[in-house]
Amino acid sequence: MLKGVDPLLNGDLLKILDDMGHGDQLALVDRNFPAVASGRPVIRLGEVTILRAAEAILSVLPLDSFQPHPLERMEVEDDPAKTTPIQDDLLSLAARIEGRPLDYGVIPRLHFYERVRSVFAVVHTLDSVPYGCFVLHKGVVFD
Repeated sequence: MLKGVDPLLNGDLLKILDDMGHGDQLALVDRNFPAVASGRPVIRLGEVTILRAAEAILSVLPLDSFQPHPLERMEVEDDPAKTTPIQDDLLSLAARIEGRPLDYGVIPRLHFYERVRSVFAVVHTLDSVPYGCFVLHKGVVFD
């Protein structure tokens, strides 16, 4: 057990987050996403919600401040303007943790699968929420 570190952040996940460099991308996905098929390293968090996983990850991972959309989401029903409650909640959580306004980048659903093949790693949850798939871009620590 580590003091001051969210207990959801297991050793494998902490190592992945630490090994990532500025601009590297991390996919955070729901139970229905074919994580292993991406060919990227997969960290399984089990029975945890996407929101809880994001909260733990964002407690140590800065989002990229040099790009306009350091947080991206899967497009809902071929409509880039449409969002789900989990997408809205995750954006609010990320903006609060980052202390700055954020807007999503939107990735069409079928392109999302292809995109995840180029991320650093995939964090897979067993959350069954629809469209619970995101890409986070790692930033830098300034202090």
